[in-house]
Amino acid sequence: MTKVITFAIQKGGVGKTMTSGVTAFILAKQGYKVLAVDMDSQGNLTQFLSGSDNLLDFENETVLEAIKEGDARKYIKVLDDNLHLLPTDDYLATIAHYLFTEHKGHRSLALKDCLESVRDFYDFIIIDTPPALSEQTINSLGVSTHVVVMFETSKFCYNAVPRFLDTVQAAKEKINPELEIAGILRTLADSKRSDSKAMADLIEDDYPELVFKTIIHRRATTGRLPIYGLWENPESKKAFEYHSKFIEELIERVSR
Repeated sequence: MTKVITFAIQKGGVGKTMTSGVTAFILAKQGYKVLAVDMDSQGNLTQFLSGSDNLLDFENETVLEAIKEGDARKYIKVLDDNLHLLPTDDYLATIAHYLFTEHKGHRSLALKDCLESVRDFYDFIIIDTPPALSEQTINSLGVSTHVVVMFETSKFCYNAVPRFLDTVQAAKEKINPELEIAGILRTLADSKRSDSKAMADLIEDDYPELVFKTIIHRRATTGRLPIYGLWENPESKKAFEYHSKFIEELIERVSR
């Protein structure tokens, strides 16, 4: 069965795009068929995976058009044999207006409906989300089998976690009974800061059954991935070290 995994929390700067992009890339390199879906109108996942900084390259050929048509097939971009992309651009910011004024189906399941025609082709569908609760985030939860709760090791993100867990529970009860929490991923941890370590420990104390063992630490090689790219990067082995360990855990958890 296809595993549909959303990376989300209602806060910016927590590593959602980096983690979802690297996860999609590594899974594809491991031989899995992967579709990456960019549900953030900033389009950073689209830029990251495609290697194109110009979102105009995807104008009128994005997830927004796929949702409006109810079928993603002709909007999927083939990056290589195993990694495909459903891109986005700035116009995804208008999705709420479309869903509330024109969409004929269940507005929280519009993404699910448009992916139905391609879902069975993939082993994994990886979804990046915006840094706020929105129709994009709710639609992502509506189609997902699992959600990875992103936790940047900071006080503000610590405050956001219980609110987001409430959102996930509401989505499970109201629109998607199959939705499960894969876990809480601690990201952007800074080993030089005692407060970062304290927050990493605190979230584990609060949610011992949910946190992944792997912690994604800040690393210069990882930070340079958007500059040097994913495909021919001599630093990739070091850059992917923490994410590779996380992906091992993720596969084990979503396969239960």
